[in-house]
Amino acid sequence: MDTGRSTKIVATLGPATDQPGVIQGMVAAGLDVARVNFSHGTRDAQRKRVEAVRAAGQAAGRNVGVLADLAGPKVRIESFTGGSVQLAENAPFALDTALDPEGGSATEVGCAYQGLPGDVHPGDTLLLNDGQIVLGVERVSGTRIHCVVRVGGELSNRKGLNRQGGGLSAPALTEKDLEDIRFAAELGIDYLAVSFARDGDDIRRAQSELRKWRGDARVVAKIERHEALDNLAGILAVTDAVMVARGDLGVEMGYAELTGLQKTIIRQSLARNRVVITATQMMESMIQSPVPTRAEVSDVANAVLDGTDAVMLSAETAAGKHPVKAVQAMAEVIRGAEKYQLGAPRMFVREEDEFINTEEAISRAVMYTANHMRVRAIVALTESGLTPLWMSRIRSDIPIYAFTRHQGTRRRVTLYRGVYAVPFDITHTEPRELYHAIFDLLLAEKLVDLNDLVILTKGELSGVVGGTNSMQIVRVTAR
Repeated sequence: MDTGRSTKIVATLGPATDQPGVIQGMVAAGLDVARVNFSHGTRDAQRKRVEAVRAAGQAAGRNVGVLADLAGPKVRIESFTGGSVQLAENAPFALDTALDPEGGSATEVGCAYQGLPGDVHPGDTLLLNDGQIVLGVERVSGTRIHCVVRVGGELSNRKGLNRQGGGLSAPALTEKDLEDIRFAAELGIDYLAVSFARDGDDIRRAQSELRKWRGDARVVAKIERHEALDNLAGILAVTDAVMVARGDLGVEMGYAELTGLQKTIIRQSLARNRVVITATQMMESMIQSPVPTRAEVSDVANAVLDGTDAVMLSAETAAGKHPVKAVQAMAEVIRGAEKYQLGAPRMFVREEDEFINTEEAISRAVMYTANHMRVRAIVALTESGLTPLWMSRIRSDIPIYAFTRHQGTRRRVTLYRGVYAVPFDITHTEPRELYHAIFDLLLAEKLVDLNDLVILTKGELSGVVGGTNSMQIVRVTAR
């Protein structure tokens, strides 16, 4: 068990990881959660990737979670007759939802999102291909949006489109997404990411769809719309986790604000006991290069110092030349950054005046105690993983071991900063043997030494979800 880093690694599966031995190499390098992007690939390919990563985790004796990322209402232009065009600055260019999807030219192109003419107005700015092409809207007539090119360049088929400042009314969950939620439930996915979420209602709908198909995945709200920032408090009230999706967020909000927004989202997420993933272009150069740039190293380290639970690789592993090296580099940067955690351990102040329940109160007491004593480890006997989640919201270099009998819980906690899963069935353990059974596991894995202090949390009734009501400080002894 690798407890040498607290921040977790999410990496995307794709054609590059389908090669023999690659997923096994990524698991060995430190992969914690595998991302399956439902925007690409067939159902059969997605199923095979999930099965492959779980088999690799089992073979390595590691718990590896799976995150399914819904495609969402990605607004894209259609295609050009010649595959791409060169747009000149100040030239006229039109977007037309009624145009032949394959009939784009240097003066016009189709758009798959039929609601676009109703969402934009003269004076708006439209951004294509992650903001590399900038169009100014001059007028809208029927299905046609007449623009002028402000920043030109090459534009190719099916590139993404954003309205600067947000405001597109496309729903977060498309019909395809609803079908994919059912598929995710069938696969037993651990996390489900909702793309382009606008508010808490989008998250509630995804949660409801999951429950309808008996899925128990935790929902991740991707923060990539202007509206999501406006409604962040409402999203945090209902979601299980958030992803700082810096690609579209940077396009809609402007890149100058992106670093400050990242820090704000991470801080507010931790204060509300939510898991947070920082994503997009973290080591983009490693799609081609075997080593990251210094700027990318600083970017990953900055997210770690911000307190993110996880950092994510996208095309670097899904389509890059060096997927295993990308995971290795990410792990090395995390370990390096965590040596320089600045300031005292942080205790985030809750917005509410009272704790939600006993488990949260116990979790806060544990972390305060652990950060003020020579404690070697924290052991949480848990059913759902909620107690170690709350513990992990408070910065500490003391590892938290989630002892649980549930495989689903073990896979979910792989995303929590500083939490490590240990298979343990408390319902089959005699109370008199409990401490020695715990100590035997910790000693066997060389996670503690004899006479070390360990903080233990458990419930009075074993095997009951939400029953944690006590903490004990115990000393590791031999049988």
